[in-house]
Amino acid sequence: MRTRTTTASAGLAAMLAAALVLSGCSASGGSTTEKGAGASSPTGASPAPVPAGGGFEGPRPQDQNLLAWTGDPNDAGHVTAQSAAGVGGRVTLVRMVLREELTWSNIWLGLAGIDPNAQLSNCYLGVYDAKGTLVASTADVSPQLMTEAIAKPFPLAKPFTAAPGTYFVALLLNGTWATNALTLKATGAGISVNAGLNPPSLRYSTVLTGQTSLPATVNLAEQSTSTINTGWASQWYAIS
Repeated sequence: MRTRTTTASAGLAAMLAAALVLSGCSASGGSTTEKGAGASSPTGASPAPVPAGGGFEGPRPQDQNLLAWTGDPNDAGHVTAQSAAGVGGRVTLVRMVLREELTWSNIWLGLAGIDPNAQLSNCYLGVYDAKGTLVASTADVSPQLMTEAIAKPFPLAKPFTAAPGTYFVALLLNGTWATNALTLKATGAGISVNAGLNPPSLRYSTVLTGQTSLPATVNLAEQSTSTINTGWASQWYAIS
């Protein structure tokens, strides 16, 4: 009987040991699954992906089928207006910095208000490069400034390939109109638009007087803020 009891006890111990080994493997396997790189959370939901570039970066021109702009048009709620005597014949320059090459075909302007009784002529939009050379311009846009107070594109006479760099959108107005009737969309920045800047790199400025067409070159070192600081500032433009 001693022999049988010993044998039975040894067999029972072996069975218990095997059960413990199996139980340990099962627990270890479960832990590995939960801690693995591809494991899901206990609820079955996958972790939220991290956006490339560090997260939301705000509106971009491409969101509105544009290539570049001076700022989000949703922020262009202010209106800039000047008398014909104040801005007529002056070349207004608005700096735009391009960080990639693009084909520039249109200049978009935010027209806020029109004067149906205005007498406009020799009004142009154009583009100067960082050296002050005229690289593109529109035909006379006087008729388009008399209709539809909306943001609208003004086609360049000839599209051009714009390499990355600094450019200046140029606006030339001529004629007569009622002050505060012919108005452009802008931000409310006022005289702060050129904070930290000096010629020839002013963001908003004017050069020359008495012009009836956009000159082939301008001296950017002669950029002036005298008219800008009276309220003719921060006009909204875009590129397409």
